[in-house]
Amino acid sequence: MFCNKENVNILTALLASHGVGHAVVCPGSRNAPIVHNLNECPGIQCYAVTDERSAGFYALGMAQTLHQTVAVCVTSGTALLNLAPAVAEAYYQHVPLLVISADRPKQWIDQLDGQTLPQADALGRFVRKAVTLPEPANDEERWYCNRLVNEALVETTHRGFGPVHINVPISEPLFEFTTERLPDEREIEMISADMSNATLSHLVRTFMYGKRPLLIDGQPMNPNLDEAVWLVGDDERYVPDLVVYIGGSIVSKRVKRFLRKAKETWVVNDRGEVTDTFMNLTKVLEGDGAVAADQLRFLHEQDAHPFVAQWDRLLDRVRLYADHYEPDYSQMAAVKYFEQKQQGGIIHYANSMSVRLANIFARHAICCNRGVNGIEGSLSTAAGASVVSNERVYCVTGDLSFFYDQNALWNQNLRGNFRILLLNNGKGGIFHLLRGLEQSGARDRYVAAEHCTTAEGICRQNHVAYMCATNMDEMQQGIDQLLAMDSERPVLLEVMTDATADERVFKDYYHRLKDISITVD
Repeated sequence: MFCNKENVNILTALLASHGVGHAVVCPGSRNAPIVHNLNECPGIQCYAVTDERSAGFYALGMAQTLHQTVAVCVTSGTALLNLAPAVAEAYYQHVPLLVISADRPKQWIDQLDGQTLPQADALGRFVRKAVTLPEPANDEERWYCNRLVNEALVETTHRGFGPVHINVPISEPLFEFTTERLPDEREIEMISADMSNATLSHLVRTFMYGKRPLLIDGQPMNPNLDEAVWLVGDDERYVPDLVVYIGGSIVSKRVKRFLRKAKETWVVNDRGEVTDTFMNLTKVLEGDGAVAADQLRFLHEQDAHPFVAQWDRLLDRVRLYADHYEPDYSQMAAVKYFEQKQQGGIIHYANSMSVRLANIFARHAICCNRGVNGIEGSLSTAAGASVVSNERVYCVTGDLSFFYDQNALWNQNLRGNFRILLLNNGKGGIFHLLRGLEQSGARDRYVAAEHCTTAEGICRQNHVAYMCATNMDEMQQGIDQLLAMDSERPVLLEVMTDATADERVFKDYYHRLKDISITVD
């Protein structure tokens, strides 16, 4: 029987699946559930050492000899600090040492409770990774606990070897051993290899011979994927069993929720980062994701995979619908017309509604600050690009993002190659689309920050050519000028729209979309 502490059981199951077969254990009450589990686990051999300082070096010697990850487990308080000399030695000798420390619940740290001190980062820079596990109360916290343990374990042998630290808070009661079996935990495997070797071949074979594989390219363009997923709904025929994920973040929450239904995800990135966006990650392939994607696309063109072809047909239908949809005067109409008329250059979109509209109408790569998704630097990022580029640089931005970052125009380096399409509906329009928020009296004034500001004065003081549009004809003429006119200074077109009308048009786009057939051919 195992202990009844879920985080300890998750940890134990993953130690076994990752092949950690040796553990040096030190006495204590707070770590008793961990030690009990290690002793119960048939694949793990325990070695008792009372002195924690000595225990750390015992584990170091084992790991050096075995060339495998060896665990050392201590109780809470200063017991952990006694491991510091061995951990530092492991760090500089590149030895895969796994430190497991029991801890008191965080609410009791610094409250004069016995054997408590801040343990989360106590070993500082001498470990390659330090994680503190939650005490799970729901499925998301169980996923998080699983992910943290996986991240720490793969780091002991990722790009060489080194020590890591897993800190395990354990609430009382401590001594209940009533769990019959360990949970069946997902293991994340790290594959460190160049995409030109056998790993690429393995990935390609797995993808092409799989039943329902799907390639997802993030950051930040996933054209019309949100609409396709909206159409698919709960149709299991479109749910992939394997997702190969490259690139950065995905704009659509709907897409991320849908891909969490997949059986597993393989992430390909050149840093070997564990990015478990879809909560079903099983493999991290360290290499060039673009190389992998190009190979998968090439092979699909030569011998189309039926599941991928099914998705291609659906996306083709959605893109055809988007191309033919004629929105009323709105921010959507402005972005569609801009995308129809632009003829190249470097195109930046600000976060929030701007990039979402780009994902409907853009058919090319765009730039957007989707790393953290903040609105504060979109204009400055585009402005910075313009001062070092000989191409036209465009920035399509909403009003809050623009006014927040207006000092981007207070710069003597700007030239006429910088063009701005400002979509101003007097507030953060995206907040009109968040279901339930309409019930709050604070939505418009405080959450969406409604205002009556225009960019005319800002442009005048910064010597930026200014144009304004308030209807469809003015908007189209303004975009034509924005794209065509010569200027020695930046040019801005401000498209004034109504937030309620923008909301109506956006919802109408999705409402009419439902008429598209998604039957499997």
